[in-house]
Amino acid sequence: MSETRVRLQSSHWFGKTWAGVVLGFGLALALSGLFAWLGPDGINAGGGKNQFNMWLMAPIWAAVLSFVYLFRDSLRAWVWLGAANVLAFGLLWLTRWWMA
Repeated sequence: MSETRVRLQSSHWFGKTWAGVVLGFGLALALSGLFAWLGPDGINAGGGKNQFNMWLMAPIWAAVLSFVYLFRDSLRAWVWLGAANVLAFGLLWLTRWWMA
């Protein structure tokens, strides 16, 4: 029962990078939207919160783009980030439906 562990390979960097760029942007968008709805004062807060939500996207996107290289291959990056996007946008839709 010895399992051979697959080592991280640099041959998948292109697919991982694009997964982080495309799906990381969507995930950052959904998470900042969730903060906008569930954060202090809700979605109808003043301009300061809107500015904060705009600036919140960059660190989330950068974090996803940084950690995407820890996946074993690009397929796993696309699948896991795709699932995270479906979950985040589903939560955003439920939040908007519940709060409206």
